[in-house]
Amino acid sequence: MTNKKEVSVEEKLRALYDLQLIDSKLDAMRLMRGELPLEVRDLEDDIAAFEVRIKKQKDAIEQLENEISNKKKEIDESKSKVQKYTKQQDKVRNNREFDSLKKEIEFEELEMQLAEKKIKESKIKIEQKIAIIQETEERLNSKKDHLTHKKSELDEIINETEKEEQEMLKKSEEYSELIDTHLLKAYKRIRSNVKNGLSVVKVERGAAGGSYFTIPPQKQLEIASRKRVVIDENSGRILVDAKLAEEEEEKINALFS
Repeated sequence: MTNKKEVSVEEKLRALYDLQLIDSKLDAMRLMRGELPLEVRDLEDDIAAFEVRIKKQKDAIEQLENEISNKKKEIDESKSKVQKYTKQQDKVRNNREFDSLKKEIEFEELEMQLAEKKIKESKIKIEQKIAIIQETEERLNSKKDHLTHKKSELDEIINETEKEEQEMLKKSEEYSELIDTHLLKAYKRIRSNVKNGLSVVKVERGAAGGSYFTIPPQKQLEIASRKRVVIDENSGRILVDAKLAEEEEEKINALFS
């Protein structure tokens, strides 16, 4: 495998700061999307949940309708039995047979009443579930409209920035190649541990960018000499002098203007 070209500490510092500038631009670009990707995902989850709820209610209605159908069949069967037992009563030879048939008729009539009661209960349940479905469908349609709007917003932002983002990602990879593996790992580790993603900062007014801690004059001279990579003792960030930072900022801004 071919080794990376030997580069000076100053070149590494410039490459590091360039990489930081590019990555910060990428961060800002992604920040433009804000919470949209999360909002889209949440809306998609809500829609899926509503659809499951509607399906459950429809399945329950289908089951209730089957129960109603079965109860109607039971009623028809009981009616047939009542008619049969009533005819048999005309042909009985004693009171005992008559009373026995009478009890059978009463039992079937009671069964019909219970079946009618079950049918009424099932119909009430169906009405309740239809109301739930209607309310859920209204909420579902509202969520779908909202999702369409949010997806349109997100797609618009992505389309506007996609080409520029790809160019920046390519440049980020190019500048990463100028930095040795150990230093690049340190850069990425620092970036992942700070909220604003700033791993490399310039010295401004005697302090590290974004810090209130003053850097001793001797260390400031060391940073300006660009002979070694200096880490800020307070923030843990890599430090570069203001002049180098200004030169690289102009270069990167021109590159993506």
